[in-house]
Formats: sequence, structure tokens, C-alpha cells
Amino acid sequence: MSRIEKLLEFLKESGQDSFLQHALALEYIKVNDDDKARVLFEAILQREPGYVGSYYHLGKLLERAGDIPKAVEVYSNGMAEAKKAGDNHAYNELLMAKDEVDE
Repeated sequence: MSRIEKLLEFLKESGQDSFLQHALALEYIKVNDDDKARVLFEAILQREPGYVGSYYHLGKLLERAGDIPKAVEVYSNGMAEAKKAGDNHAYNELLMAKDEVDE
């Protein structure tokens, strides 16, 4: 059973678990299925905006898709959430990602 299949099974049992959805999205990225990953990251952030780790990965997906303005928006939103949570490490990662594309 693949990691994707295992994560899908866990999600059937646990419902909308952000950690499992995030892990599944990362697995989809590994197999070049950015569309499924994006849907999962967007669902996580819609439901749980404080799930800061998903902003970085969603922003990178948007960059790869060529949607730089949306990526910058996602990074900015993530920075605001990281600041609220007092997560300076995530804030700085998002700031660097944003600065790389927002010149």
C-alpha cells in the first residue's frame, strides 16, 4: 500500500484532519499531482487559517503554476497568521519566499 493510499485510509477514519491532509498534499506533490495538493492545502486553510505550514507549500504550488500574485497573497496571509501565533520561524520562511517572487 502506497503512502497516499495509507493516508487516504486514515482520512476515511478521522475525517477532516489537517495534519493528515497536509501530509497527503505533500505526497501528491511528490507524484506531480499539484492540483490535488492545491485542493487539500486550500481546504485546510479555509477551515483552519492558523495551520501555518500549509501557506508555504500552497504558495510554492502557485508559483509553479505561474500565479505569482496569488502566491504573494498566500505568503502574506501566512505571515499574518504566523505573526498571530508568534511563530517567527514560519514568518521568516514565508517572508523570504514572498521576497523571492515579489520584487
